[in-house]
Amino acid sequence: FVVDPNARVVRLRGEPLDVTAREFDLLAHFVRHPGRVFSRSQLLAQVWGTGFEGYEHTVNSHINRLRAKVERDAARPTN
Repeated sequence: FVVDPNARVVRLRGEPLDVTAREFDLLAHFVRHPGRVFSRSQLLAQVWGTGFEGYEHTVNSHINRLRAKVERDAARPTN
């Protein structure tokens, strides 16, 4: 699993992974802070920015889509 912030490319098992700009930003944030746990409001402030006026559960939607793209079985994540 490789996240290249300069090229804004994600590779999984050597293959490029098709992610949206926001999914990339979220993954890059997690890579910069390994092992840390964040609340929805923290992720919204740090990834979306303080001016975000949507719902906190948008974080869940983005993470669920990322899990579906990254995990072999999103219902049973390996890490």
